[in-house]
Amino acid sequence: MKKISILFVLISSFGLAQNTNDTIAIDEVSVINNRLNTKISNENRNIYVISKSEIKKLPVKILQEILQYTSGVDVRQRGPFGSQADISMDGGSFEQTLILLNGVKIVDHQTAHNTLNLPVPLEMIERIEIVRGPAARVYGNNSLTGVVNIVTKKIQKTGVFAHSYFGSNFKKDEEETGDTFTNKGFQIGGSLSKENQQHQLHLSHEKGNGYRYNTAYENNKIYYQGNFQLNENNSLEAAYGYVKNGFGANGFYAAPGDKNSKEIVETTLVTIQSKHQVSNNFTVLPRVSYRYNFDDYRYFKNDLNRARSLHYSNSIAGEINANYLLNKGQLGLGAEYRNEQINSTSIKQHTRNNFGFYAEYKTDITPKLNTNIGTYLNYNSNYGWQIFPGIDASYTLIPNLKLVANAGTSQRIPSFTDLYLDQRPGNIGNEKVEVEKAFQTEIGFKFLKGKWSFDAYYFYRNITNFIDWIRLTTDEPWQANNYGDLRTVGFNSKASVLVPINSNQRLKMGVSYSYLDPKFINSAEEYNSKYKIESLKHQFIATINYEMNNTSITFANRYYTRYSYKSYWISDIRINHIIKDKFSVYVDAQNLFNTVYNEVGAIPMPGRWISFGVRFNGI
Repeated sequence: MKKISILFVLISSFGLAQNTNDTIAIDEVSVINNRLNTKISNENRNIYVISKSEIKKLPVKILQEILQYTSGVDVRQRGPFGSQADISMDGGSFEQTLILLNGVKIVDHQTAHNTLNLPVPLEMIERIEIVRGPAARVYGNNSLTGVVNIVTKKIQKTGVFAHSYFGSNFKKDEEETGDTFTNKGFQIGGSLSKENQQHQLHLSHEKGNGYRYNTAYENNKIYYQGNFQLNENNSLEAAYGYVKNGFGANGFYAAPGDKNSKEIVETTLVTIQSKHQVSNNFTVLPRVSYRYNFDDYRYFKNDLNRARSLHYSNSIAGEINANYLLNKGQLGLGAEYRNEQINSTSIKQHTRNNFGFYAEYKTDITPKLNTNIGTYLNYNSNYGWQIFPGIDASYTLIPNLKLVANAGTSQRIPSFTDLYLDQRPGNIGNEKVEVEKAFQTEIGFKFLKGKWSFDAYYFYRNITNFIDWIRLTTDEPWQANNYGDLRTVGFNSKASVLVPINSNQRLKMGVSYSYLDPKFINSAEEYNSKYKIESLKHQFIATINYEMNNTSITFANRYYTRYSYKSYWISDIRINHIIKDKFSVYVDAQNLFNTVYNEVGAIPMPGRWISFGVRFNGI
């Protein structure tokens, strides 16, 4: 019945679309790629942008939930409601996707399990840029399978913001407290805008007693951003963020023995970046950033004297990027430095340094043929020198149809957990682990005309020295090893259509589909693996948004087939009503049909969850 209703919605949407000549409004944003900022319509890569208007309409409250609606992105939650989640793209592992915040790299060198522990509230996000495929020549290390860049808002006026919500599955915690499972949260923020400077400050608090035994959580965030226009040619941006996230970790890492585990993660981010227009043709963009992360994992939450792991890690990084306009094309150059340190009870003390150098050239060979070619040269104090070239190209077949192709390389440097962890008898690292390297080729097309947007891509990727945690028998600890080469072929496509029905009503529909066929080569098949068998095979996403006057309804559906798990549908809905422009109220129903499913291991995800919320937006 669910499949029939979804199909009916899709067919109806396309049918309505054929009766209108209206067009889709596409924001001509420039994608942040560190040196050559390019309008999205002129990009030669497989890029998808989620705008703030789309975010407002989706039944989501946190970043992880937004990314679930993105083609090719696989969000695997151990703890929902923002507790803990891993993100991967197109069949890679969770450490092979690079996260950026306003172009600044968020690299968790302890373990990528904490990468999404970000202080930015949803209300501050302007858009999210998804770049698929290896991209070292643009973004450097750890971009094996893709990049997610979170871009925050730059406000234009002084005002305040407030948001509060309450949710429940209306079931009781029969195993422990007897209380009904609920969650609640609020965000407050303010902005101050003057002629040459703008300031934003946002605070948020989220808390719940979970959805099953030992899954209670509490998340507190603070985020400040200041923008300063020093003069006509020079500007500065400074940001500070802090987040403290504590949650019950029942079954997260060592099931079934960790039923009473708890984890507390604290993250601090500081960034300063500026832009200097030296001349009409020459622009320089320096930035520095600092990240501190504290991870307190308590295997027995009520006994802190046993099986407790404390991890203190910090990194400081600096970049300088430059863009020079030539008579024929653009030249981008850059250099970066990163120092990473950790002090841990189970990893010990370690330090390493990384230097990277960039060069990129973009030009129109003919009015229809555009190319980007570049390389990234990297030196790591543990692994020496590596070089990673890449090339992108596009050819305009007709005014609304563009053929694109690219080939790229990248690498992931092993985390300190991969190398040095000692949590016997559960998990042990391996100092002999080598870097992962990726090569990918891709071809596809983009079509945009009037009310329609459609693109499709086919890719081949080979990751050598794929790092996995393996063991022969259940009596042995999991150990990090270069498991073999992972070769993946895949296909992905997405389409959208906007249908104005009349002056007060409109309909927007989007669909996407991804298919992956990964195979391990030169691997020891007799070993059990933690991560290789969890890739998605099929991913189908469909969203439909109907607006009438001040009311909107969004119905979103996701279909997944994993290689290691059954197929399942997840359906969500949001009904939102705006009151006098600044006030709005909404109702969310997540997992509307109460599907039973897992995303990681044997950890069950929540069933149907109903939320009520109210917003005031004076910014």
